[in-house]
Amino acid sequence: MIAFLNASRKKLRLLMLPFAALFLAACDPATVGSLSTGGGVKIDANAPVPVALLIPRGGTQNDNLLAKNLENAARMAIRDLDGVKIDLRVYGTAGNAGTAANMAAQAVNDGAKIILGPVYGESANAAGVAVAKQGVNVLSFSNNPTIAGGNVFVLGQTFSNTANRLVGYAKRNGKDRIVVLHASDVAGQLGRNAIQQAISTNGATLAGTVDYALSQESVVAAIPRVKATVQSGNANALFLTTSSASALPLFAQLLPEAGISSASTQYVGLTRWDIPKQTLDMPGVQGGWFAKPDPAATAAFSQKYSAAYGSAPHPLAGLAFDGIAAVGALAKSGKSSALTASSLTQGAGFRGATGIFRLRRDGTNERGLAVATIRDKSVVILEAAPRAFGGAGF
Repeated sequence: MIAFLNASRKKLRLLMLPFAALFLAACDPATVGSLSTGGGVKIDANAPVPVALLIPRGGTQNDNLLAKNLENAARMAIRDLDGVKIDLRVYGTAGNAGTAANMAAQAVNDGAKIILGPVYGESANAAGVAVAKQGVNVLSFSNNPTIAGGNVFVLGQTFSNTANRLVGYAKRNGKDRIVVLHASDVAGQLGRNAIQQAISTNGATLAGTVDYALSQESVVAAIPRVKATVQSGNANALFLTTSSASALPLFAQLLPEAGISSASTQYVGLTRWDIPKQTLDMPGVQGGWFAKPDPAATAAFSQKYSAAYGSAPHPLAGLAFDGIAAVGALAKSGKSSALTASSLTQGAGFRGATGIFRLRRDGTNERGLAVATIRDKSVVILEAAPRAFGGAGF
């Protein structure tokens, strides 16, 4: 047991900073107060639709890999469209907000009627501001809700969507008194807020919150506070915002050792507990709940991408596919108003790389997610992802 604990602590030291940096880089909060209300420009229904794709090409090695995957997925989606022509123009942002703003403005000057991307929150916000006066909508690949609104939509899976799916499932299954365990950084606070809102929306009870700093010492010190909060709040569920690349390995070991049994207190995760695969081997996550995109749709997209390009897609590649799928579905109507905000937010939604999704009027999104658990180190689906909106979890 001591050897495992030491290994867990080493992993926390090695991976905490990279994970925090990745989240902040991809989801840097930015103001949207200067954005317009976002109507959308008219299109010529009889001509190819000019679509700009803003990708982080020209940035780091990882940015360039992601950029290539996003472009590949977009072009694959275009080949799948039936009766709709897309004129795709690709612009590199180098992962930089200023460059993203310039490229967005250039794209609109070149005739783009809608912008897909960029990836990073600050860049997406800058791109939205740059083209707001022209009324062009931006379907960004960010998952940061703080940049959503006006003419900027986020396609990335949000904490709010995941929290609502899981809290709704927990409520229906008698796990309705929930303690929230979250990091004190931006990601942890956004996660906490999303869970608290989901608890209120679904009629569950917030039994308490416990925060911790991004350090091994703070994680260890949080354990007795979690136990006291669970006991005093008579909680039957513990919702964690952390991931396997951060504090989850330590919590998964130390919480059960402290007597917080999964048999009486349901563990729930805001992040994917099946990534990386080694996470499934941790004793502490067995029986825990988490949400994941529609497995069948995800597998089909991955297989098709691999067949076309010879490698598995980047986890974010499907967002570009989704953007093209939405534009194509709307343009197929033949209406000049196909890319306006009212059309983009139509209630039926769209079918994308990982299942159904729809854009909300506040610029965020709703995605059809499955609820999963871990049994004997394997993922088991407890409730399938809905195939249409209005089903389970919505």
